Amino acid sequence: MAQVSGIDRASDDCFSRSTPGVLSYGDRACPPEETLRRIEPLLPKFGISRLARLTGLDKVGIPVWSAISPNARSIVINQGKGVTDDDAKVSAAMEAIERAVACAPPVPARMATRRALCENGDRALTLPGLIATGQPDLGDDETIAWLRGFDLSDRATTWVPLQATTLDRTIEGCRYWQSSDGLASGNSRTEAILHGLLERIERDAETLWRLLPLGGKLGSCIDPVSFEDPILDAMVRQIDACGLQLRLFDMTSDVAIPCYAATLAEAGILSARQARYHDVTIGHGAHPVARRAAIRAVTEAAQSRLTYISGARDDVFPDTFTRPLSRETQRLFEAAPQRKAPTATNAAGGPQGLLRFAMRRLEEARIRSVVVVPLVEEGDMPFSVVKVLVPELENPDGSRKRRFGERALARALEVG
Repeated sequence: MAQVSGIDRASDDCFSRSTPGVLSYGDRACPPEETLRRIEPLLPKFGISRLARLTGLDKVGIPVWSAISPNARSIVINQGKGVTDDDAKVSAAMEAIERAVACAPPVPARMATRRALCENGDRALTLPGLIATGQPDLGDDETIAWLRGFDLSDRATTWVPLQATTLDRTIEGCRYWQSSDGLASGNSRTEAILHGLLERIERDAETLWRLLPLGGKLGSCIDPVSFEDPILDAMVRQIDACGLQLRLFDMTSDVAIPCYAATLAEAGILSARQARYHDVTIGHGAHPVARRAAIRAVTEAAQSRLTYISGARDDVFPDTFTRPLSRETQRLFEAAPQRKAPTATNAAGGPQGLLRFAMRRLEEARIRSVVVVPLVEEGDMPFSVVKVLVPELENPDGSRKRRFGERALARALEVG
């Protein structure tokens, strides 16, 4: 059974399990404590030895937990954040589970060529945008391992290369870039798909926003009071009281799903002469409901602070703490927050309704293919894990043969 760390649970947090009204801030099919009850007996099976509360290591008080997976084929330290302790604890545990599943998906793979799969009447994607640096593109007559997925738009069977979905870092010379982008879990398959799809939309929006000139980025700064949300307001007050600065940027793309970037730093960051990379932390969030996208961005920025403070995450390397901060990132704090109405949507309902809304927005933006690859069989576990692939959307930084896709190249031409 997973153990809770000895971190002081009595620290002065601004949020707790009992924060009023927090049920309206989650997409899970059941309360987080029920999710935890379902998955906690299974944590040892997936190599998860401990859940640890990190919140009290920082002064902000936004809940952050970690899940430790010794001997994992991916990263050992997984983190989660949320509006309450239970949210953050479950977030960390579910992230650790989905990574463990992605290291060795318990679903059948098929050895075949793309040509043979297509001749059978199915679709098969070679995903050239995800080919790893230094690796050749996949040919139609190469025999490799494939996983079965389906296109969310028409339910057509769609095969994708196994190595494009795995997180097994023990594979030498992996043909595809290994990433958790679009990897998601949930109490149900619909819930998992929603989380994975929103992450893909967020990463696309972030890539396009980063291509803007500095002036464009500064002009997208929005005052958090614009959202008129009590939870977000409480977070901002706590951040201010800790002597930190927050800047929130609207990076919503043509997909028209609200997406925000949050930057956090100590007061005086603009005048710091030798600012370091870890002096600014950044978080991103996407959600059909704008206030919830903004909260996701702020909580992720707080989580990133605790990543550096705890120093335990195994994909944070020593030079992270010594390399200089880029001047452009530092200058983001020059932005003057503007009070303006956030992106308005009519999204409502639980995971199913939100997923339908997101799919409509993608269709309106002429993004036609959303491929879902189930990584556990339905009914085998009290949760679902999927990999969501949207080839037309942009991907985050990574060791890929092709850094940008058509959307980013078009944006670069617009602002060039």
